[in-house]
Amino acid sequence: MSDSARPATAAILTLGCKLNIADSEVIARRLREAGWKVTDRVSEDADAVVVNTCSVTSTADQKSRHLLRVARRGAPNATLALTGCLLETATPDSIGSLGADVVRRQVDQILLADELVALRPALPPVTSGPERLKPALKTRAFISAQEGCNDVCAFCIIPKTRGRERSKPVEAVLAEALAREAEGVQEIVITGTQLGAYGRDRGHRTPFPLIKALVEETSVPRIRMSSVQPQDLSDELIDLWQNPRLCRHFHLALQSGSQATLQRMRRRYTQAEYRSAVLRLRQAIPGVAITTDVIVGFPGESEDDFQESYDFCRELSFAAIHVFPYSQRPGTAAFKMPDQVPEAIKKTRVHRLIELSKQTSLAFREGYVGAAVDVLWETQRDAVWEGLTDTYVRVRARSDTDLTNSISTAWISEKNEDGLLAEVTCEPV
Repeated sequence: MSDSARPATAAILTLGCKLNIADSEVIARRLREAGWKVTDRVSEDADAVVVNTCSVTSTADQKSRHLLRVARRGAPNATLALTGCLLETATPDSIGSLGADVVRRQVDQILLADELVALRPALPPVTSGPERLKPALKTRAFISAQEGCNDVCAFCIIPKTRGRERSKPVEAVLAEALAREAEGVQEIVITGTQLGAYGRDRGHRTPFPLIKALVEETSVPRIRMSSVQPQDLSDELIDLWQNPRLCRHFHLALQSGSQATLQRMRRRYTQAEYRSAVLRLRQAIPGVAITTDVIVGFPGESEDDFQESYDFCRELSFAAIHVFPYSQRPGTAAFKMPDQVPEAIKKTRVHRLIELSKQTSLAFREGYVGAAVDVLWETQRDAVWEGLTDTYVRVRARSDTDLTNSISTAWISEKNEDGLLAEVTCEPV
């Protein structure tokens, strides 16, 4: 195939949160509509590479810059496009030194995609016949419902990178969900900077009206919410989880189990309120998985504070804990706080909490052994299929059947360090 006859190709590389993933999917979908081939791997013959950056920590900044260099080396002749949160924290001179050909903020995803299309006219997209509907990018689609955060936690730069809270209309989110459903997506993941704040700027107290509309007006098999905070879990919202299409997984960012540290962090809940939210979820939703984030070594965290946080995590026995050492971030209140914790101490504490997470994760997965569960199958390699339960546990099974983008029942034979092993017992539906 001659170069002029082949479809234009773009690689989209994404760092950071689920909201960034949703932003990247908007760009990818626009390019695909224009006839481009979209991948997540850089190749030498790529026509464009989009790097969607993260700037939540100084380490994330470094990773973003490194990824840009990797993209330039891997596809030296491609148009290099830069977007994401790094643009909100880096200086103009610093951004200029990165050598990107196209620079667009997060709110300009469509504009970015259209600029790339204009640079390399693509083959006409298929408009009729059996392939007129573009296949889903993935088995799960990430849909952004909300942007921005009004909370000003001491460690967080996100209010500066994503701005004030603003919610999309329910109708707009619903329309996108229905479009992804028409493509054959089996799961939609509703995400936002501060998803629990959805609707506050539109007169709602919680995301209840949005989730209710998605349950009632779509038929996609699975609906998943991304991270929320305990104060956003109203009883009416939790009651919606009587519907089995809502995934029994809540990511409740804790950040610290120490009350004193929570106060220094300027979190909007107490230790007791967080515990109450977890207990309410477990009482209302049998088998629910609760995962969390914990920052270790926040300024002023004493050994007693860390032990309190460790004990709290052990008490609540999370399905998974994402552990992060505190990273100083210029532009945040915590950057200039006294009593910064030495790196060696952070490292020791991170190791202890990761070991606890392994224990509680294994304990959670133990409950699946010998049980039948529904799995959404995503990828296959060497006859081993990999997918997710609605509780966000990774499952692997051997099968000669094509399970791509399907949900079927699997019998769990054993647990391992990073998921579950299973046998497929039912044909996909």
